[in-house]
Amino acid sequence: MKKTLPMLALRGKYVFPNTVIHFDVSRSKSIRAIEEAMEQDQLIFLNNQMDPTVEDPGIIDLYQVGTLAKIKQMVKLPQNIVRIFAEGLFRAEMTGVVDEEPLFRVEVAYNHVEQEPFAPYEREAMIRSIKESFEHYAETWGKMDQNLVSYILMQQDLELLVDQLATHIPFSLEDKQRILEEMDLKARCEAMLALLGEELEVMQIRGEIQKKVRANVDKNQKEYMLREEMKVIREELGETSVEDEAQEFLDQLRKLKASKEVKDKIKKEIGRFQAIGMSTPESSVLRTYIETMLDVPWERRSRDSQDLDRAEKILNEDHYGLEKVKERILEYLAARAMSGKKDAAILCLFGPPGTGKTSIAKSIAKATEKEYIRLSLGGVRDESEIRGHRKTYVGAMPGRIVEALRRVKVRNPLMLLDEIDKAGKDQRGDTASALLEVLDPEQNEHFQDHYLEVPLNLSDVLFIATANDLSLIPRPLLDRMEIIEVSSYSENEKYHIAEKYLVKKQREANGLNEQQIQWKDDAIKFLISSYTREAGVRDLERKIGQVSRKVTKDIFQKKHRKVTITKKKVQDYLGNPPYEWEKESLRDQIGIVHGLAWTPVGGATLKIEVNVMPGKGRIQVTGSLGDVMKESSQAAISYIRSQSRKYKIKSDFFEKHDIHIHVPEGAVPKDGPSAGITMTTAVLSAITKKKVHGDLAMTGEVTIRGEVLPIGGLKEKLLAAKRLGIRKVLVPKSNRKDIGEFHEEITEGLEIVYVKDMNQVIKEALAAEPEKR
Repeated sequence: MKKTLPMLALRGKYVFPNTVIHFDVSRSKSIRAIEEAMEQDQLIFLNNQMDPTVEDPGIIDLYQVGTLAKIKQMVKLPQNIVRIFAEGLFRAEMTGVVDEEPLFRVEVAYNHVEQEPFAPYEREAMIRSIKESFEHYAETWGKMDQNLVSYILMQQDLELLVDQLATHIPFSLEDKQRILEEMDLKARCEAMLALLGEELEVMQIRGEIQKKVRANVDKNQKEYMLREEMKVIREELGETSVEDEAQEFLDQLRKLKASKEVKDKIKKEIGRFQAIGMSTPESSVLRTYIETMLDVPWERRSRDSQDLDRAEKILNEDHYGLEKVKERILEYLAARAMSGKKDAAILCLFGPPGTGKTSIAKSIAKATEKEYIRLSLGGVRDESEIRGHRKTYVGAMPGRIVEALRRVKVRNPLMLLDEIDKAGKDQRGDTASALLEVLDPEQNEHFQDHYLEVPLNLSDVLFIATANDLSLIPRPLLDRMEIIEVSSYSENEKYHIAEKYLVKKQREANGLNEQQIQWKDDAIKFLISSYTREAGVRDLERKIGQVSRKVTKDIFQKKHRKVTITKKKVQDYLGNPPYEWEKESLRDQIGIVHGLAWTPVGGATLKIEVNVMPGKGRIQVTGSLGDVMKESSQAAISYIRSQSRKYKIKSDFFEKHDIHIHVPEGAVPKDGPSAGITMTTAVLSAITKKKVHGDLAMTGEVTIRGEVLPIGGLKEKLLAAKRLGIRKVLVPKSNRKDIGEFHEEITEGLEIVYVKDMNQVIKEALAAEPEKR
């Protein structure tokens, strides 16, 4: 017989004739098929997907043979789920497809007759054979419900018996489909007997495995029993054993490029691993150690490029300015290539944050075609972070140097030791001392990592370090490095860096193209002068990114198609400039002098203030000053007192007045040997009531005899003065040679006066006429 019916595709749920079953449905196509069946005669064609994981199957994904069923009950559950109670009626075969959307409608043939009749007594013999096999199966398995077993054994209808067994025994989906597709009852019974026999054989093998396990272990040692059971199962399935794993390690060892000492060590540990097996916790420790040793690139190298012209081109493309830095790096690379020696000094790029130290190291790796790896040493205080842990400790691992080499898989990478000045020490060891062996060319050929237990050759590694403050690096470590200063950028350099690199980088990062955002030159300069105060360009890049994001938002919301960034647009997007007010402080005042200071983050201006008031000769110094600056203030007072007659100061002035010296921003610690002339000038101005020129700044230390001593960090100090709008700078005469090395744009717009003693300082700094009292 043939009939057109709605079809429901099942996933691993089989409905056989003469059985009642329930299942849940959630797919919209399946729910429509059920609804149509309920509206008609409640008949539906149920068949299975070939692959149960397919979410939206087509006709080609379904078996042709299924079950014609009648829906007894439909219950709607939450979350659009429908629960169905259905009764299987006949085996049915799909002979045609009527519709595939919005539901499957198919033509099915059903009610097949037996194709091969039974001989006399054959039907009864088949029933008894199937029941005996099932009963034996139920006894062996021991987990089947006895009521269900009794119900099945009471069946006398052969066809019903086979379908009940196919429903309740956990055969594979393929086996159940084979039973369902077999239209001939005789062949179906034979297939059922074969499946029951296979299941019995599987359970017998499983029982034998369990007997082997129980024979080898104590009944009270549950953990050991489980381990042995896993071992026997692995043997039965042919999975990897300890011997196989050890053999795999030995195969890797034969291919490993390493010294005889290293290979002998690894071979010895493989032997120990093979001897102790997998039953002890030490096996996992040994396995990890062997895998680590095999991963270390003992003799594996990459081929470096020695093309100096290419290196120079890459450095110029990646970085604007920094001519002396590039020249020194090229000299270093040339000497290393020509001599073939690896004992050259370690480079240390020193300078404020944001000046491109890390990116320079990346460019060197790119220029030399070396693998690049970065180690951040900021906050590292444990010596074992560098040298590794002894492998006897729980959770032991090699140090960062070895881990880095494992990641790059070659022994001659460029390794950047970032923030080397931030590494510290505590009760767990001194990190800097551990780095001595790493960075010393005389020692790192035999670097000892505690975890490896054999020397590792680091002489092929090109180490480059970065630091912000050299004073924080221990002297022995600093002695092993060659310092290359990456100094602060001038506003002109910042403009070129922004225009050439940062604008493009932030434009691409925020999904914009050249037509959608265009920067005017004066907008970039306005952003640099009024919105940033830094030695590098990191804050500048953030500000450019902030503007770019706002443009992206406007274009995405279709407020604009393209935006040209002008000074007005910058102010609209970022608000009022935070640094314009500082220029108002450049007026002449009494007792206030602009000093210049060097900090690890670049140059800075310090406004030193002095007040004189009636009192008893007390001198107060505030502003979170260090010992050196406090001594500078005492030297300033001593010098002025010794010159009181020259400056027409009454002899009893210091007994009847208190002097208060203050440096604002008291929460910020300040120290350094360059504030002497600034303090002296401020104190003298406050005492004599003479104004100090507001557009003037100074730097230099003073002796109690009035001599001006040289200072360091002059470039950063001059750039800080330019940022504030200073016109004249007083510099120690001894620093004249340093000025000659600076690019003219550093000193452009500044009148630099070289002073030898305080007489010249006072002459340049103080206004001629005192204020009227």
